Amino acid sequence: MTDKVMLITGASSGIGAATARAAAREGYRLVLAARSADKLRLLKDELGGESQALALTCDVQDFNQQKAVVRQTLDHFGRLDVVFANAGRGGSPGGFSGADHEAWRDMILTNVYGVGLTLQAALPALRESKGHVLLTGSAAGRATIPGSMYSATKWAVSAIGYGLREELRGSGIRVTLIEPGMVDTPFFDEKPDHALVDEDIARAVIYAVSQPPHVDVNEILVRPTPRVE
Repeated sequence: MTDKVMLITGASSGIGAATARAAAREGYRLVLAARSADKLRLLKDELGGESQALALTCDVQDFNQQKAVVRQTLDHFGRLDVVFANAGRGGSPGGFSGADHEAWRDMILTNVYGVGLTLQAALPALRESKGHVLLTGSAAGRATIPGSMYSATKWAVSAIGYGLREELRGSGIRVTLIEPGMVDTPFFDEKPDHALVDEDIARAVIYAVSQPPHVDVNEILVRPTPRVE
């Protein structure tokens, strides 16, 4: 068990909420950040109320809101040990030729710019705790997917993770890229036929953060087992 504090962006549903539940079982105190105040409030209550979890509405595209989340975390819990930059948005159909370019804007600002803002807001506190940064990348950030701006954003997240690790070398802060394959999340209107579930990715996060300080798990690529024909 631990008394460490974990901040999760995109915590109101999907991988973020599953990770919050898994981390709570390991003794973490949680800071839950997302746009959906009602869902955050329900999850906070499920995890034990404000002594164990803090629910903070935050748009990751807004740096002032991100800084406020970190400030409130330190005011409430006195420390910050783990940041899981997990907030993300899915793509839209049509490829580069015909996708909704306005949907691109929100996705890129969330998946790339928002991750950068999370890091910049949280790093001073993580330097104090010699903490851990985790980023939600994707198997789509390791492959060429025709016409996928979403894939391009996840390539960018991989690059952020590599660059951050080099920037922080010698600081004691660990950096882990979590790279799921197809996951059955609220991204999809219909359940995929062959996919991981949120809890599979949550277990990968817990594995990474539970390693001793001298072990830095750089990347975890998690794919569903190929279907048996």
